[in-house]
Amino acid sequence: MPAGGAMTRGPRILLRQIREALGAGAAPAQDRLDMVVRIIARSMVAEVCSIYLRRASGELELFATEGLNPEAVHNTRLRPGEGLVGEVARLAQPISLSDAPSHPSFSYRPETGEDPYHAFLGAPLLRGGRAIGVLVVQNRTERRYDEDEVEDIQTIAMVLAETVASGELLAEDELRDVEVAPHRPERLKGQRFAEGLAFGHAVLHEAPLAPEKLLSDDPAMEEARLKLALATLKSGLDAMLDGGQGKLAGPSFEVLETYRMFADDRGWNRSLEEAVRNGLTAEAAVDRVRNEHRARFAQARDPYIRERLHDFEDLANRLLRVLAGDKPGERELPDDAILVARNLGPADLLEYPRDKLKGLLLEEGSAASHAAIVARALQIPCVGRLMGLRDRLSEGDLVIADGETGEAYLRPRPDMLEAVQSRMAVREQRRAEFAQLRDTPAVTLDGQRISLLTNAGLAVDLENLAETGAEGIGLFRTEFQFMVSDELPRLTAQTALYRLVLDAAGDRPVTFRTLDIGGDKVLPYLEAEREENPALGRRAIRLGLDRPSLLRMQLRALLTAAAGRELRVMFPMIATVDEFRAARELVDIECAWARRRGRPLPALLRVGAMVECPSLLWHLDALLPLTDFVSIGTNDLFQYMYAADRTNPLVSDRYDALSPPALRALQTIQKACADTGTPVSICGELAGRPLEAFALITLGFTRLSAPAGGVGPVKRMILSADLTAARRGLKNLLNLSTGSVRNEIESLARKLNVVV
Repeated sequence: MPAGGAMTRGPRILLRQIREALGAGAAPAQDRLDMVVRIIARSMVAEVCSIYLRRASGELELFATEGLNPEAVHNTRLRPGEGLVGEVARLAQPISLSDAPSHPSFSYRPETGEDPYHAFLGAPLLRGGRAIGVLVVQNRTERRYDEDEVEDIQTIAMVLAETVASGELLAEDELRDVEVAPHRPERLKGQRFAEGLAFGHAVLHEAPLAPEKLLSDDPAMEEARLKLALATLKSGLDAMLDGGQGKLAGPSFEVLETYRMFADDRGWNRSLEEAVRNGLTAEAAVDRVRNEHRARFAQARDPYIRERLHDFEDLANRLLRVLAGDKPGERELPDDAILVARNLGPADLLEYPRDKLKGLLLEEGSAASHAAIVARALQIPCVGRLMGLRDRLSEGDLVIADGETGEAYLRPRPDMLEAVQSRMAVREQRRAEFAQLRDTPAVTLDGQRISLLTNAGLAVDLENLAETGAEGIGLFRTEFQFMVSDELPRLTAQTALYRLVLDAAGDRPVTFRTLDIGGDKVLPYLEAEREENPALGRRAIRLGLDRPSLLRMQLRALLTAAAGRELRVMFPMIATVDEFRAARELVDIECAWARRRGRPLPALLRVGAMVECPSLLWHLDALLPLTDFVSIGTNDLFQYMYAADRTNPLVSDRYDALSPPALRALQTIQKACADTGTPVSICGELAGRPLEAFALITLGFTRLSAPAGGVGPVKRMILSADLTAARRGLKNLLNLSTGSVRNEIESLARKLNVVV
């Protein structure tokens, strides 16, 4: 290709020629492929054009070429990752080189006769984010292909990918070496994302719709269709948010709102518009951008980035359904549906009827993924990281989702199904027992009173107080209101929400956590710099102190709402004593502001700090005298202690909260609080698990704030525990050198007849 060259004809003309060649149904498939490579080579002024397609073995086979030795067609196969072609497939991204033979990945296959060629441009044929082939153009002269040429070959590759995947060009068996469709019982080991147990019939989550028409006849009309579909998509998500206020709260609602904000992502919207303007239909544009996002983000090492990819992919799938005229909720489900998906967005999960959806099985994801968070909120058993799940199941297969062991059973034997039904009967009996304990005080056998509270994020969460018998709210997440707003909530709106919460709680205490935004909780109306590691970046109190007007407005709203009543407010992510001093000073400033204007203040004001940064473990003597109470956020505390991202499935299970280092850290905090008379509570997930809660109360903690579903099981455990005996047994375990003492604590509980 001559330097500075580009397509000699417009991309739309070339695409139309390719479509006509591929659509020549009377001609054999090989003849059509040969015609395509000739058209591309001529139009791109390339001396070589080749198409490689992936076999079931993962090898890339040369299916057609113009310029290379014809004898190499169907004889040259590249192993996965072999050569530049293999590198294009592995990266799922284009590669452009001026001197291919000098590249370390270059692999010379003498039967192809490609040794005279230097310039190389390869683009993957993407389907579902997976490279199913590679399109290559080559030239003798050394030159770099420009951006327009790379864009053109990507568009051509996208058209080829759709045609190959649709089966119109090649029958499915022509691309497979061996096809195995197992129908025997199978057990897959994954990870527990949401507790519970369910069995039923597999429902495969709607496969992404493939566009029937790729090239547009009227780009302006296609752009208008795209914009209308985007508006419909966003309004549908807005309606889901409005309807979700009665059934979702806290992090699950924050998840949905964050997902909604992705629909406004400028880069995503711009990519869609550019693809349409280049001559693709709206459907083809969405499909192309979806595949490119999938391929690019799948290479990301950051698990948070990979999880957010699934939100973009889910949005694209939803947008395709909008363009096709599909309406949510129209799909008929069996009464015992077990939803099966590679991954799932939170909006899609919420569209399935809750009364029929019994379980969720995922190939990918993590316990911190959006689908997992929503599943826990809806109390749907969920198992993830089930590799190869979709390939092993057919629609309607009987499956078991075991959210207790993190396993899935496909087409289980009758005896396995019977065992699961027995376990489910036991779980139902336990739920009835928990309901009977609702009004029973949480007091141990040796008379220790334990305060059981619950976590919340919305006023509707207060309904759980009556259902579970929780004594109050130990953690109210205030950031939700900010995340569902298109603009910064005004002082009056914040005040109204906090007053509503306090009114609904009545005499029961509510502890408000100030804004914990930043990290993965992004507000579109607050400018934020991109951070390499958001969890360790400017979030929570760091952001509040950097923007004191934001924090002062929230404190003013809290003080106003609590006029004449008790107000408990705590600051998250405190890492230094100076940070707490600065935050508390803002409280004093707002109190003074209210007094000068004669405004009523809370009858009792208590200000606390969250202990979730390990740095405080060595400065509690300075912190505690300044606080009215502290609350331990075990989720963050332990991930920072062990330098293991709890959202990363590769490392999240590398440490155990029931280990000597973790328990000794908690003991250090509890003892320091006891010595200074500082009230302390636990508000992490550990507080909602009976075995872990047994360890916590044995360490001396008497105030636990748990998810609503954990209050009953933990209360039952408390009623069966003798802490005097338990403390004698736990003391020796803290000095062991093992990485975990979970089994030892469980043995201790059994020995003492504690129900965990």
